[in-house]
Amino acid sequence: MPRPAQQPPATAVTDADAPTDGGRPHGPDAPHGVLGRLGGACARHPVLVVAAWLLVLVAALAGRHLAAPTYNDQVSLPGTASHTGADLLARSLPEAGRPGGKVVFHTDSGTLADQRAALDSTLAGLRALPHVVSVSDLVTSTDGRTADTTVSFDQQLKNLGHDYTDRLDGATRPARTAGVGVAYGGDLEQVVREPANDKLSEGVGVAAALLILLLAFGSVLAALLPLFTALISVGAGLGVVGIVAATVSFATSATTLAGMIGLGVGIDYALFLTTRFRQDLIEGRDPVEAAARTAHTTGRAVLVAALTVAVAMLSLYGCGLSFIGRLGLAATLAVIVTAAAALTLVPAALGLVGRHVDRIRVRRPVAESGGADDAWHRYARLVARRPWTFLGVGLAVLGLCAVPLFAMRLGHVDAGADRPGTSTRTAYDWIADADGPGFGPGANGPVVAVVDLGSAHASADRVTQDVTTALHAAHGVASFTPVRPSKDGKVLVTTLTPATGPQDAATATLLDTLSDHTLPTALHGTGATAYLTGSVAGQADFRHTVGARLPLVIGIVLVLAFLLLMTVFRSVVIPLKAVVLNVFTTAASYGVLVMVFQWGWGDSLLGLSEPVPIESYVPMMMFAITFGLSMDYEIFLLSRIAEAWHRTGDNRIAVGEGLSATARVISAAAFIMTAVFLSFTTSPTVVVKMLALGLAISVVVDATVVRLVLVPSAMFLMGRANWWIPRRLDRILPRLHA
Repeated sequence: MPRPAQQPPATAVTDADAPTDGGRPHGPDAPHGVLGRLGGACARHPVLVVAAWLLVLVAALAGRHLAAPTYNDQVSLPGTASHTGADLLARSLPEAGRPGGKVVFHTDSGTLADQRAALDSTLAGLRALPHVVSVSDLVTSTDGRTADTTVSFDQQLKNLGHDYTDRLDGATRPARTAGVGVAYGGDLEQVVREPANDKLSEGVGVAAALLILLLAFGSVLAALLPLFTALISVGAGLGVVGIVAATVSFATSATTLAGMIGLGVGIDYALFLTTRFRQDLIEGRDPVEAAARTAHTTGRAVLVAALTVAVAMLSLYGCGLSFIGRLGLAATLAVIVTAAAALTLVPAALGLVGRHVDRIRVRRPVAESGGADDAWHRYARLVARRPWTFLGVGLAVLGLCAVPLFAMRLGHVDAGADRPGTSTRTAYDWIADADGPGFGPGANGPVVAVVDLGSAHASADRVTQDVTTALHAAHGVASFTPVRPSKDGKVLVTTLTPATGPQDAATATLLDTLSDHTLPTALHGTGATAYLTGSVAGQADFRHTVGARLPLVIGIVLVLAFLLLMTVFRSVVIPLKAVVLNVFTTAASYGVLVMVFQWGWGDSLLGLSEPVPIESYVPMMMFAITFGLSMDYEIFLLSRIAEAWHRTGDNRIAVGEGLSATARVISAAAFIMTAVFLSFTTSPTVVVKMLALGLAISVVVDATVVRLVLVPSAMFLMGRANWWIPRRLDRILPRLHA
């Protein structure tokens, strides 16, 4: 027969604190512990704490400004074919490996030959720009209406900054003055693309959060307080991220991700604390005592929830890619600052408003529960009567949403998905729509083949002939430049133009075929080795690397979360249920991403002009973030269930009371988080749209189908087995509680 853990699952800190009266509590005003004393102290000195946090905010933002951080999307993949090929090029043909991009010219009337003087003046202006190493001759399309030049630089383009666009515009002014269209493509997108401005998204998210809070709880101050504290903590968190970015290279999307997650969890944590505080006031407690008790109970849940998010995000380092790991680090920094604010600034704000928290109202204020016979208690009794029905329906909904997952195609979203009218999209379209060598869809993603002759025992002429013959016969290669040796004779180089665009599935298939079959077969017996390099080849290697390491990251997150939840709730069944249901939630959100972005269902609502593949690292990021955020709701729900179980020893009553106490606040928190995430779908960056929508879907599914249907039905079915843990394991585990 399963049994409850010897150590009750919540509230106890040491064995000496465990109840000895049949599971009855020690009383409402039991000692508060460290967090309770901290919360009480902050509530007694609110002005001092609020002032201190405002100083922290100003210092963090000033520090970010002084640090002048730079962000970089360059990914290094040592040991991959693209990285090896790039190294060979850098040694034997350094000019071919320099950073560069394309300046594209187009005219709708006549040909570009009619504007030769203006184009020559433009090319001269480009050559005179700082950091420009070379400007190639114009390559012109068959009809003479489109041409492009490759501009090479002496440093990574991202380091030039967006302001360099003005220099490019100045250099190309002669062509524009003559009526020739000019656009910037290739890797110049790193320069000309507008930096992300998330202020509008954040403003929309905050406004939506305020409306939801007012509708859910009816109190103006109770709605404003979580927003006030969250905005301070997010501002301070982003300042910290900026300061760290001066020494750690973060991706350009790091601040957006940190702001999105920080704002979401900041509002959620403050909301959970504020709701518990108001419930204690309703029950007649003094404001300072209520703040201390809130920090002691809900504050511990906040601490464990933040720890879970941090563990999930830092687990991204397990993939071995610093680019992805540092995205997790940026989000973790924001969460740490947010959690610190939740445990100090929020109690101070609660102590400051005290009993006035519900004075200004839009309707009758409510907190956690409306009583023993409110709607949530009635719903809990309904689930208890038909647990198999609710469990089956919930699993069916998740399964249906997850079906498209099996059609997921990872890739890289190229400039063809940029907003029409932008410089990068215009350059992409002009090149793709033109005919001739160097034009067509594949010209937006050329691939460089590098043949290493270092170990070859066949002549360079024979290797050249074998490679040329193989490429002529390769299906999917639109054209390729003559295979030529480097000056030192150590490598052979040719540039391939695929017949399809960079993000097309056919291009990915072509690269795999060339790397695995075509080139190895052609070089068999020669001792030479071929490598594909360039942006598109590097993205393919990145996709393969991420795909291969995704199971490892998932395993790390699941194991660490299982251990943490098992330690907190003194149960084997509860953490097992939590990780399994989270996998279902993530699968369902992956399926929705495939439907929207890959299949194009409703993509126009997000400002997308065409279906796109799922960005390679989005599933990994989504899993870590979704798991961390969903564990927030799991911990807050289970902590209240555990309190009731500790008090009554009756699983049915415990689940009902926990659901009733948290359903309103978890639902409101989930809708707020969803609103925050959806507000970021207005971002011009497709990857941000993808992450924002995926996270919004995950939160909605988790807070409704999982938290309100699957968790209570599963816990009703398992009864007292929910709290089972082997006695020996219970004795050796450390004592952590939520």
